[in-house]
Amino acid sequence: MTLESERMALIRADNVSRVFPDGSVTALRNVSLAIYEGDCVAILGKSGSGKSTLIHILGGCDDPSAGVVYWRGEPVRGQEEWRRLRSGSIGIIFQEFLLLPALTALENVEMALVGKGHSAQARRARAADLLGMVGLGARLDHLPANLSGGERQRVAIARSIANNPQLLLADEPTGNLDSVNSESIIDLLLEIQRRQGTALVIVTHDETTAARCPRRIVIKDGAIIEDRRLDEMGGKETAAPRVDVLESEEQVGSLA
Repeated sequence: MTLESERMALIRADNVSRVFPDGSVTALRNVSLAIYEGDCVAILGKSGSGKSTLIHILGGCDDPSAGVVYWRGEPVRGQEEWRRLRSGSIGIIFQEFLLLPALTALENVEMALVGKGHSAQARRARAADLLGMVGLGARLDHLPANLSGGERQRVAIARSIANNPQLLLADEPTGNLDSVNSESIIDLLLEIQRRQGTALVIVTHDETTAARCPRRIVIKDGAIIEDRRLDEMGGKETAAPRVDVLESEEQVGSLA
């Protein structure tokens, strides 16, 4: 089997630091890590540890003060390159959902498909298929204000996978949800990762969520203090649970 050190990473951070402009806060300190195709990773840490800053840098939403981020071995330079990656290769899910309040669930997902060469009809069909896949087929025309927190996060997930990303970054995706909705959202993300082979990185402060990912990275005071796989910790890797809303192979095929 090929060792990770011998494989090209999908995305890699090399000695990345983030110091905020006034110099009073150092969010990341010389962080290096690599995420590989098909990885399923939990980044675990307390509030203020730097974990969200790291995920924002890996998604190009923030720039490091020092260090370089590489995509498939090539350094990513500037926001134009990051915008290109986020428009197709990288999907991001935020704790705050970030849905446009004046648009319906369907229209919010459609927005991710604009400018991709699809007809309006094809965009609407694709968005409807994605929302059906995440269990919102009956809520297409609802505004975000008329959806529950769990439903809004499902819309955000559908939007994030609209362009078949190779990497899916989830920044505290259950932070604003109750325990029941939190579990169902993690179920859904793990099922997408398992079915599609998408690399998934979940930022969380929850040990239960982290334990469901085969790889665990722990951040403290802006530095990685642990990066281990489940089999290295004496556990056994297990398949992610099946989710009813993804039980149809035809639905999954629509993402290809």
